[in-house]
This record gives sequence, structure tokens and C-alpha cells, in this order.
Amino acid sequence: MVLVALALRLIAVGFLYSERLNPDRDHAAFAGEIGRIAHSLVEGKGFSSPMVTVADTGPTAWMCPIYPSLVALSFRLFGEYSRGAALFMLSLNSIFSALACLPVFFMARRTFGETTAIRAGWAWAFFPYGIYFCSTIYTTSLSMLLLPLAFAAGLTLEDSPRLGTWIGFGLISGIAAMNDPIVVSVLPLLGLWMWYRKWRRGGRWFLPGAAAALAFMIVVSPWFVRNYRTFHKVIPFRSNFGLELYTGNTGDTSQWNAGYLHPTHNDREWQEYVRLGEVRYMQRKQDQAMEFISHHKGLFVWVTFRRAIYMWTNYWSFSPAYLKEEPFDIPAVFLCTTLTVLALWGLWIGWRNLGTAVIPYAIALFFFPVVYYVTHPEDYFRRPMDPLFVVLAVYAITAFLERRKRRGGVAGTGD
Repeated sequence: MVLVALALRLIAVGFLYSERLNPDRDHAAFAGEIGRIAHSLVEGKGFSSPMVTVADTGPTAWMCPIYPSLVALSFRLFGEYSRGAALFMLSLNSIFSALACLPVFFMARRTFGETTAIRAGWAWAFFPYGIYFCSTIYTTSLSMLLLPLAFAAGLTLEDSPRLGTWIGFGLISGIAAMNDPIVVSVLPLLGLWMWYRKWRRGGRWFLPGAAAALAFMIVVSPWFVRNYRTFHKVIPFRSNFGLELYTGNTGDTSQWNAGYLHPTHNDREWQEYVRLGEVRYMQRKQDQAMEFISHHKGLFVWVTFRRAIYMWTNYWSFSPAYLKEEPFDIPAVFLCTTLTVLALWGLWIGWRNLGTAVIPYAIALFFFPVVYYVTHPEDYFRRPMDPLFVVLAVYAITAFLERRKRRGGVAGTGD
């Protein structure tokens, strides 16, 4: 299934890679801020200058280091913003996404059985978003591998007598966080749940939990130290929370966020970013966002609700003006909503049939999107969770088919 998944993704890349070669706005379509950071790394200027414009704005913590470093490697091997660099990164993305079949299979087999595992693995191989997002040069495809990989490892913690299993979970979680820190909304809670389960069972619990936490900190702490030494402020992962909060809470609800207020699209914001520097600029944007929210609490609650709906269904608006900008939203709404309904159904069936075994999935589904409720969503923000949605959806269908088969068997016996 991994090989079939890889072939499908590489075929899609063959059709879509040229979109990344558009040179407009200093090659913004190649990798956006990630590409600019990679350019700085290649030029020997360090991890800096994330804006999509030719300007040296100094050190940055806009992104975590793993994926920009991979893009920098592609630049060194094939040339900056070249066809070869694009194909290298998109091929890597395809490998990452195809390999996600493995944690999908193993987590499904552990919780729901062999039949669900096989079907879920194949479902991920053909999953449209898993295929399409390989053609974007962003953290998404790697996150679609690392989050389910860490999640699958986390499911083994309760029963594992080996300290190395807990250390491995901590290390994988740290690597995943250094790619995209959104995983921190899920993996520490998963670890705490398994820690609690081990304690309830009377097993050795303190040392394994401490070892996992220490392993996680060993991976992420060099980045924390670098940020503190560079900016003289504690920046655990990324610096851009203030801007995300600001662009998502302006009163303009025609889109998910006011992208035109981003420094890469707005000269006034760009000048302010340059004048204040990254840390002070982000703090100013956060202050402005909090001031707006404090004066528009009702609107904030309403837009938060709309953002939550979007994260679960991909629905924002069906107005002609919106659909003109987002022409694929109607099929996306159908796909995401169907997947959500099936996943929640699978979670409910799992709770009835397996009890607390499905709590890790509930933790992931309900905690992962929370930060996007208060900042702003994007269509690719949910993608790291898609492997778990696929597992639960396939389980729901499998349980339904097996139940119908049993009923048919009983009816046939009665006849």
C-alpha cells in the first residue's frame, strides 16, 4: 500500500509541480516564508528574513527549523527556486505522505483490529488530501507522517514494559513539534493519558513518564535556547502567534482571515515589521487583536463558532464572491463533512464497543483544532489530523458492515 500511495502522489506531483515555479512575488508560490528562510540559510545569513520580499530583516522564529532546513538542502543540491529543488521537495513530501500508511495501519490494528487496519491503510493511500497536499511545499506532508507516527507510538505506552518505548515517544514527539508545533495540542495530552493509565494499573509509571518528557525537552530545548539568546525573550516554538490572532480578528468575516493585513501583502504592515523587529511587531499585533476582541466580545464568540464549523466541515460561506475566490469549496465541504460525520460515528461506536481505548482519538480530535478557533483556520491546517479521521471513518464503516453481516446471518439461520 505504501508503494501504491507513493505512485499516486508522484503522478499528482507530475501534473502540479509547475505551480511552485511561478516567480511572482519573489517565488512566493514555492514555499512562502519557508523558502525565504531557506534562502537565508543558503546565503549564510542563518535562520532569518522570512518575508516574501528581497530584504534582510534579521533573525526569525517565524517557523520551526526542520522543514526550512530541508528546503535549504534542496536549494544547495539543485539551485534556489529551481525545478530540481521543487521536484526534490515534492518527492520528499510524497514519500512522507505514503509512509503514513504505516502508522495508520498500526494504530488501526492496535485499537480496532486487522480488518479495519488493512482498509484504513488503503483508504489513506487513495485519500485525496493526502495526495494533493504533496504538491505544496509546506510542513503539511511531513506533519501527516509525524503526528500519526507519534500517536501510534503513544498507543503502545500503556502496555510496554520497556523504558525505551517511552523515550522513543518523547523523541518522535519532539521531532514532530520541531516541524510544526500544533502537535503539542495532542501529543503531551496523549502521553499524560497513557501515564495515568499506567499508574491506574499499578505499573511503574513515574520513571517512564519522566523519561518521555526529558526526551521531548532534549529535542526541543536547543531551539528554545537559540530563540532566547537571539531575541532575549522566551519563544518556545514560533513567534507569529500575535499576527495569526490579529489577522483572524479584525471584524472582516468575508474570509477566514484578513490576509491583506499580512506583511507580505500590506506595505504598511511590512514597514511596521521592519521598524519594530519581529518580536515587538508580533507583540503589537497581539495587543491590537486583544483590544479588538475586548471591544467586540459577541462578534468574537460568533466568529469563533464559525471557525470551529470550518475546521470540522470546511464550510465558511456559499456567497458568490467567496466561491469565486474558493471555487473548490463545495466539493471540499462535502468531503470534509462526510469524513467528520463518519469519524465521530466511529468514535461513538468505539466508545460503546471498546470503552476507554478510544479516548486517545477523542483527545486528538477535540483538542487539535482549539488554537485555530481563536486565531484563524486554513484549509490545510486540519490535514495533519486526517490520518486519524480516516482510521475512525473506516472503523465506522467496517463496524456497520460487520453488524449488517451478523444480522443477515441471524436472519438466514432463522429462515
